[in-house]
Amino acid sequence: MLFRFILYLSGIIFCSIGSMFVVIYLNLLNMGYNFREYVHFIIVKPECIILFLGIFNIYLALKRKGKKNGLRI
Repeated sequence: MLFRFILYLSGIIFCSIGSMFVVIYLNLLNMGYNFREYVHFIIVKPECIILFLGIFNIYLALKRKGKKNGLRI
């Protein structure tokens, strides 16, 4: 349970840092980049990949695992 909480918390932190960089790099669109070049730029920058890592961490933390004992919630 504690591991899932730490995974969830780290996912939120990674998402906030990654999304901050994605928003900062939106200025590239004003400098003449088109949307395709912008997406390619976001995919290759390591500080923006942290956003996808954070989303993956949150998914893993919220994924329900364990025995099914007949209870449906």
